[in-house]
Amino acid sequence: MGPDEDRSLLRDGDRVLLVDVKERRYLITLRAGAAFHTHVGIVAHDDMIGAPEGSTIPGSTGRRFLVVRPTLSDVVLKMPRGAQVIYPKDLAAMLMEVDIAPGVTVLEAGVGSGALSMALLRAGAEVVGYEVREDFAQVARMNVAALLGEGARYRVELRDVYEGIEEGGFDRVVLDLPEPWRVLPHAEQAMRPGGILCAYLPTINQTSQLRQAMEHSAFGLASTLEVLHRTWHIEARSVRPDHRMVGHTGFLTTARLLHPDGGEGRSPQG
Repeated sequence: MGPDEDRSLLRDGDRVLLVDVKERRYLITLRAGAAFHTHVGIVAHDDMIGAPEGSTIPGSTGRRFLVVRPTLSDVVLKMPRGAQVIYPKDLAAMLMEVDIAPGVTVLEAGVGSGALSMALLRAGAEVVGYEVREDFAQVARMNVAALLGEGARYRVELRDVYEGIEEGGFDRVVLDLPEPWRVLPHAEQAMRPGGILCAYLPTINQTSQLRQAMEHSAFGLASTLEVLHRTWHIEARSVRPDHRMVGHTGFLTTARLLHPDGGEGRSPQG
């Protein structure tokens, strides 16, 4: 057995995604002797353990299920939630907009269920989270540990970021909370010059208020975007956009912390 084939085999304790014939998806953790019950039949975990990823497994009624390891997107959409998660389409854009790379230090405020934390950590960042709700913090810690194990460079503090940021030297500050403009003065003190701040907001009114506050802060090169995600139906000669799409979910606003010697201008033309 070659090394590539060995890595494809599913093992006791692996997280897997079961997909039925109607493409309904179920996220489960394999346990020897256990069984997964659905309304179309029961699937024995032992039938999946030792099988190659990508196998089709029969259930108790003869219905068949595809079994694969989940992507991060699958995990985010199917994992336990304390708060509403940021959609995968927005997580992907945030990683690029904030320029996450191995070793980048991030303060994340408004941890919620940990979806953004997982994306940041998977990209190699070191993350300190501020969260005001203990139940949300516990869900985030659990979800991160389930995906990445206990060794991830991740710490969640029960703190209100509106009251201040106790640590300093962060490369990035990422905010998923209703009034990010209240964090700007604290972020100015907690970030290194040139660092990037990113705020995720559901409404354009909140976004406008943030952008106005940035005009009177040490942040410049501000930009705002939203991500629209549309899939296509492709079957024989039937080729068209799907009737449903993931449209507006939130606005992403980013800005750079400028060096105080940079003067009043917020851009090279300022």
